[in-house]
Amino acid sequence: PVTFGHLDVFARAASLFDEVVILVAHNSSKNPLFSPRQRVEFIREEVRHMANVRVEDFGGLLVDFCRDIRADAIVKGLRSAVDLDAEYP
Repeated sequence: PVTFGHLDVFARAASLFDEVVILVAHNSSKNPLFSPRQRVEFIREEVRHMANVRVEDFGGLLVDFCRDIRADAIVKGLRSAVDLDAEYP
């Protein structure tokens, strides 16, 4: 489920960029309680007041999605130093 931490990242990104696309990714190694479509709808409800934010789901690679939408940046929340280490091997 979307957390206050997620919402904080979404709001910060929305204040920095003209357009923000929140991507709900499919991870075959996880067994989530809700489908990607349900998760998209949950997040859309939470960000409906952010006019420059939209929510999409995608089953492929992040780089392909970013290329398709011509993204200029990727914003990711980091929970701990472990997350940072995973991003920068």
